[in-house]
Amino acid sequence: MTTTTLPTASEAAPAATPSGAGKDAAAIRLSAAGLIRSEWIKLRSVRSTVWSYALLVAFSLGLAAIMSGSLDLQGADVSMVPAANQAIFVAQASTFGVFFGQLIVAVLGVLTISGEYSTGMIRSTLAAVPNRLPALWAKAAVLFVATFLVGLVSTVGSYLVSSAVLSGKGLHASLFDPAVLFPVLGGALYLGLIAVFALGIGTIVRSGAGGIAVVLGIVLLVPIVLQMIPAAWATSLLPYLVSNAGINMFGLMSFSQVPIEWWVDLLVVLGWLAAGLAGAAVLLKRRDA
Repeated sequence: MTTTTLPTASEAAPAATPSGAGKDAAAIRLSAAGLIRSEWIKLRSVRSTVWSYALLVAFSLGLAAIMSGSLDLQGADVSMVPAANQAIFVAQASTFGVFFGQLIVAVLGVLTISGEYSTGMIRSTLAAVPNRLPALWAKAAVLFVATFLVGLVSTVGSYLVSSAVLSGKGLHASLFDPAVLFPVLGGALYLGLIAVFALGIGTIVRSGAGGIAVVLGIVLLVPIVLQMIPAAWATSLLPYLVSNAGINMFGLMSFSQVPIEWWVDLLVVLGWLAAGLAGAAVLLKRRDA
């Protein structure tokens, strides 16, 4: 009598081909929408983000109120002040907070990436995105858009505050006056760009304290040091520093002896940003997490 051996379930079942599942998993990992959504969740779920953006708005509104309230016309006839000069002062009061806000968003840009390195979350991020660079681009895009929008809220809110205070002193300017609108938009744009630049520095340094020190040194200390050097070459370099070009970009202060167009200042800021992101991309691909 012949005994027939039945195949086991594992032998009978055809071997699963992982190619299809692997492709699906790769598609999920490399989905641009998924990366953007993931980076947005990480950005808004961190306390430092909420505090940084809240401080940015609070400082901007407070400084706008202080600058507007401190204006002393000394009995001058406001009706004799040209409308263009009134618009310039309203724009200066509306964007005064950008001078300090750039420091806040620069710190936030560093913390956005250094926090992942300190907690080890960067390993999960890079495991989900083996190519690595799409994760950096998604993080930069989310940070820029969020910072630009919050910066716009702060500059527009500062305009409303300063306009209300200055109108009581007889100074008026519409938000849609080009002399006001362009600085308001330019200030928000610069805040978004400097945050992404700081993200690149943070990715290079991979340390919260170290990255903040480097960024604040570039944004704050280097301009002060160059201004103290009594040499022509130091004066010539001032317009090409990222913070000086960014502030001059919205037309309220000039660090050059010759007028520089706003688009040239924008190119200078973009050059600094591109250098920071390029260094971050190269090191992110080469180094271990």
